[in-house]
Amino acid sequence: MITLAEIWRYPIKSHSREALDHVDIAAGQSLPLDRAWAVIHEATDQDGRQWAPCRNFTIGSKAPSLNAIHSRWTQDQSHLCLTHPTLGTLTFDPDTDGADLVDWTESLIPDNRPKSTRLVKCHERGMTDTDYPSITIGNLASHRALERHVGKQFSHKRWRCNLWIDGADPWAEFDWIGKTLRIGTAEFEIRERVKRCNVTTACADTGQGDIAMLSVLNGLGHQDFTVYAVATTPGTITQNQKVEIL
Repeated sequence: MITLAEIWRYPIKSHSREALDHVDIAAGQSLPLDRAWAVIHEATDQDGRQWAPCRNFTIGSKAPSLNAIHSRWTQDQSHLCLTHPTLGTLTFDPDTDGADLVDWTESLIPDNRPKSTRLVKCHERGMTDTDYPSITIGNLASHRALERHVGKQFSHKRWRCNLWIDGADPWAEFDWIGKTLRIGTAEFEIRERVKRCNVTTACADTGQGDIAMLSVLNGLGHQDFTVYAVATTPGTITQNQKVEIL
């Protein structure tokens, strides 16, 4: 049986990672609070009011050390707590204390990259990498197959995926494009493969490069891993729920 193994969201684009045991799905929307904020840099004039391509933001493919940031909300949901192996902990209100995040991560931005300037709230929708409100779905069997191909284990967190399923055949997700995936009452249209970038070369726990992942994928004949989906029917999804492919 195919099941929903894990749920992840990323409140601040490229600057956070939060595990969930359940989440409410709204049709036509990304996960609630997924990429709800983003960090703009000095080479852009974007303000978060409309969707913009990732080149306008400080992101993990340009500053790999950001990939090691984990996050959780305080009990009253008013502040976000970020942790990083070299920076320690930052607890702040993303709506009012964005400068604190910019200062906290300053040392993680390479000298040859535009410096972060401001944390912005994404008003229109979550600032996903697609020009539509996408939810990424990954197959743990494919990840394990890739581990065998590489010859060592590595965390699946480097893929920054929203929903992880288990119990399917390796690489079966590529055959689901154009089909519907159902979890409880929530349904998702599988749209396209995710073409991967340099962010996947960095370890999710340290933020340091450890695997030439793009070369690994290209050796398989493509540069893709996980798939983009769009929620078409609302519902609450929970870990270990049955997943159906329609």
